[in-house]
Amino acid sequence: MSLKTTEARFWQLIAERRGAADRAGFDQRIWDLYGDEQAIMFTDLAGFSRRVDAFGIIEFLELILEQRELFRPVVAEHDGVLVKEEADSLLLLFRRPARALACAQAMQARCREVNRGRAPEDELLLCVGLGHGRILRIGDVDVYGAEVNAASKLGEDVARAHEILVTPGFAAQLEPGAHRLEPLADPRVPGALRVL
Repeated sequence: MSLKTTEARFWQLIAERRGAADRAGFDQRIWDLYGDEQAIMFTDLAGFSRRVDAFGIIEFLELILEQRELFRPVVAEHDGVLVKEEADSLLLLFRRPARALACAQAMQARCREVNRGRAPEDELLLCVGLGHGRILRIGDVDVYGAEVNAASKLGEDVARAHEILVTPGFAAQLEPGAHRLEPLADPRVPGALRVL
């Protein structure tokens, strides 16, 4: 067995946990090896599926390339780590929540810049969900945790174009009064807030 915190070692521990008498002990081992506290960002492009249906797969791939070229420098500037890129969605991690929020705001600003003068059907319409808390991080391959799930739900399902939505756990990490937040009345993520 590898002594690195690899994906294979992670799943081996999960498999061993199934038959263990001391499941709590296994849980602690897994958290000790893979546990971390991070800010999580999920992004999604609004209207993306409709655009693929209307304009085809090549248009889809061009949009993916444009998103990469547009957002990767912004993420790097804010010390983000790209964990996954799936279609039009990004999963990013940040050590500091304030950096994650600044990155989300900069990404939205970049979208506004490139959208100037574009036809509505060609605009990049970014949706962002942010969470913060304990996660299980399997290298740069994947992450798991309640805040990961909540940020994903906010970014991919709840947020509309141009919105940045945050979990209560994320909001609690921000400097009080530094950002304008309003409650979001959506039962899918109780307590979520919209960044104004």
